[in-house]
Amino acid sequence: MTVNIQYVHIPTSESLSTIINNKLDKMAKKYNWVISTQVFLKLEKDPTGKGKICEMEVSGPGPRIFAKSNEDDFEKAVVATIHDLERQLKKRKEIFHKHH
Repeated sequence: MTVNIQYVHIPTSESLSTIINNKLDKMAKKYNWVISTQVFLKLEKDPTGKGKICEMEVSGPGPRIFAKSNEDDFEKAVVATIHDLERQLKKRKEIFHKHH
């Protein structure tokens, strides 16, 4: 699986990139039909103290799968986004098994 991480208007973080790649590698082992994942990390002004946004778009068979999280910490946002993606991927996998 190809992973493309983009830091939008924030400095690149090697440690965050490593965390994202490790988590997505685990996900890719479970869902080996995933082709690529686009990751966008953004910082937005947020009066609630959040604003650390992680968006991920997964390409594979069927429609693209998208998830987005807004947290007070990028690592939390990454974990929440991947959790959401895995929920969607699990549903997609169940649909595949019904058709085979």
